[in-house]
Amino acid sequence: MPDGPFPAVPGLTLPPIGGAARPGLCTDCGVSRIGDGKACGRACQFIAPDYPAREVEVHGRVADPGQGEEAFFGVTRRMLRARMTKPLPGAQWTGITTALAGRLLETGAVSAVIATAPDPEDRWKPVPAIVTEPAALAGVRGMRMGFGPLLAALEPAAAAGHRRIAVVGIPCQIHALRALEAELGFERIYVIGTPCSDNTTTENFHHFLAQIDPRPERISYLEFRADYRVELRYDDGRPGRTVPFLKLPLSKLPADFFPMTCRTCVDYTNRLADITVGYMGGDGDQWVIARNARGEEVLGLLSDALTLTPLTDRGKRAGAVTGFLANVARAAGGLPLRSMPDWARPIVAFLQPRIGPRGLEFARARVEMKAIETVLHLRRAFPARMKNMVPEHVWRLVAPYGLRPEAEERREGE
Repeated sequence: MPDGPFPAVPGLTLPPIGGAARPGLCTDCGVSRIGDGKACGRACQFIAPDYPAREVEVHGRVADPGQGEEAFFGVTRRMLRARMTKPLPGAQWTGITTALAGRLLETGAVSAVIATAPDPEDRWKPVPAIVTEPAALAGVRGMRMGFGPLLAALEPAAAAGHRRIAVVGIPCQIHALRALEAELGFERIYVIGTPCSDNTTTENFHHFLAQIDPRPERISYLEFRADYRVELRYDDGRPGRTVPFLKLPLSKLPADFFPMTCRTCVDYTNRLADITVGYMGGDGDQWVIARNARGEEVLGLLSDALTLTPLTDRGKRAGAVTGFLANVARAAGGLPLRSMPDWARPIVAFLQPRIGPRGLEFARARVEMKAIETVLHLRRAFPARMKNMVPEHVWRLVAPYGLRPEAEERREGE
């Protein structure tokens, strides 16, 4: 879809959104734009998240670090490497998330799906959408960059009479949803979560696109893949291409390109979703975590349409994570990042997908990196927030790399 207005899609509504994001650490999940002005204090991941309590409410138990991969990825009933046997046209990967939401609508399990659509004037800008027809889900597929007040669509959905809904969202949105779920008045909510790490403003993202392509306005698809490459597709007839991570112009981006909220996120894998669908552990396919009975119910709706392959687990992450820690420590201390010599970049770009961590080891590496980033950046920018913002599962992830909480960084009783 090129930039500019797009025609109305039957079954897809972009509700009017008022209000504003709150100042400070805020990803504009939408809670500050609705109803109770004090709700942010109860819901926000960046104030005082209580993951153990939320996990018990949602999954019936707390993640067990001694069970399977739960130390890294949260409560897990079943973990799969999957793809749609017949990929959906235009899907970001093969369309599992879209297909799950579609089956919920088709079976009548829900009457509406709250998801993120492209702004009519800018394909990359996220806006909340209410979808009531399976075919209309094609209008919300794909990636957006920027903060999208997804949960502001809850009130319009309730006002329209919807009582059984699905919500497709990223971790900070889902944490807020779960914290408020009992007060919202819906009969049933299915939560399809996607992992998230580094967001930025839509304006910053356009600047990034201009750094990697001479015609950025014609880029129709961008995806960071588990083979250490970014995939680009175009709507002007050019063939798609991939760019190695190491050849991205990250060193040329402004220091605040990634906002502090994303540098201090404590949940990369959407631990409070019923089912998480992403790419990190998929090694080229999609990575699916069914977390509870409701997640299994949703996954079961798609059992006839998935091709499953064994999960992979290759390489060693320790070196990559240790190097990342050193670079983040420099950045958090105001020092310049260490830059790789240009002559070495093609060599390392060749070696990364061959000897670097893949599959579950890649996912573990990314989760540990995000935990390290959280601790180091919070210590620099918001040290007084450490004891309330950093949950125990993050401290467990960073402990092998020598990061441990100071006395003033622990909540009372921990």
